[in-house]
Amino acid sequence: MAYQDRYMEYLEAVPEKIKRCRETGGRPVIGYSSDYDAIAEWDVDSFNELLSEYLKEEPSFNEGETIDNMEDFARIVSYFAIHGLGGEVDITSGEVIEELKKRFKMQYALGGTCAQGAAALGAMGMPVLVHVTDRSKEVLACMDYEGMESVKGENKVPLKECVTEEEPLIHLIMQYTKGDVLRVGKKEYPLPLSNRLIIDYDPVYKFLPVQRDFLNYVENHAGDIYCYDISGFNGMIELEVLKERLSELKRHYRIVKEINPDVRIYFESAHYISTKIRDYVYESLSEAMDIMGMNEEELVDLTMKKAHPVDKESLESVLAGLDYLLELYPVKGIVMHSKDYSLYYGEAMEDIDLEMGLTLGNLMSGTRARIGRYGTQEECRESLKLDLSPTGVKFAEQITAMELKHTAILVPSRYMEKPRYTIGLGDTFVAGMQMCFVK
Repeated sequence: MAYQDRYMEYLEAVPEKIKRCRETGGRPVIGYSSDYDAIAEWDVDSFNELLSEYLKEEPSFNEGETIDNMEDFARIVSYFAIHGLGGEVDITSGEVIEELKKRFKMQYALGGTCAQGAAALGAMGMPVLVHVTDRSKEVLACMDYEGMESVKGENKVPLKECVTEEEPLIHLIMQYTKGDVLRVGKKEYPLPLSNRLIIDYDPVYKFLPVQRDFLNYVENHAGDIYCYDISGFNGMIELEVLKERLSELKRHYRIVKEINPDVRIYFESAHYISTKIRDYVYESLSEAMDIMGMNEEELVDLTMKKAHPVDKESLESVLAGLDYLLELYPVKGIVMHSKDYSLYYGEAMEDIDLEMGLTLGNLMSGTRARIGRYGTQEECRESLKLDLSPTGVKFAEQITAMELKHTAILVPSRYMEKPRYTIGLGDTFVAGMQMCFVK
């Protein structure tokens, strides 16, 4: 059966969702981390000059490696770019950051999955209750939308009232563009995909401090929560610190669920600095979550390291990988998003229009890729002029003819071969996904 395009229908339903939040005081809740992204303006000639100066060996990267000097930077970033990979790597050297600022023009923007997701909803007009770790004036200025709130003491307040005098936490981001050619010695490598590498220079990120005041407020007002979207564990590196943090949070989620069983708790994955940390997060949190979200690269990486590799070009292989993960992690369902489509796979949720969430996630993410910022409702409407992804349409047709173990909902994306922006697309997708939980 052919895919029925419902993008316009779902976009036109957004104002009613916003009105409901404003009238009832109910909110989507999003946590936990934020930072200030320093985005290097990609210049392939400048990068090739850097490689000629600092690349002393073949491009390579081993899990757990950190960037300690410019030689590490050249070797690791060229490896990710040549293979079209996105990812996240820790950096120990402020000198490297300063050297890169001299070589590349920098643009500064909001960072952090929860912060970007909250801002994406704010741009659409949706009120949000958000927990952020970096509350510097630079970060909160990027989140200055009507209805953007957090917790101070025992009270819900506008987020701008939570500003501190602290310096922003910097995450450097290198984007690379499909078709550009890297020169490594006498070899040339055309880049297969547009993507980005996040390079963290952020000590707070490793500990993920979560405010007790925020948790108390959410517990005391659990009846006013439509959904609870969590992320931010991927920068942690000490297992004992992680165990302590998750022990506290799992108690918190149990209290929220006991008070309001209708709350959907949504955990969004990311590229993890440490596989050991990722495995513990997934195993520990899966019992507390309703939905686990991840992008296509994270699915491929996770299943490969579990000796159950997925071929992302094959829908049958993707679904087999998701079957495996649902056995491994007892969540109700998994949302997987990619440049071509998004997919919910798991238990049926008869009271939730998950197709709406997938569609608005695709649309908001595609709009950010198209214009380089979080889109308004009108800017999302402009994105409807983009064609549907041919791969997504093909997969949508294939899935209707398959015998599946679980409920599957697949929505093709609006497609761009060369997006203007590759940063925060998954974070923006997850924000759109939360819309369907506002009932």
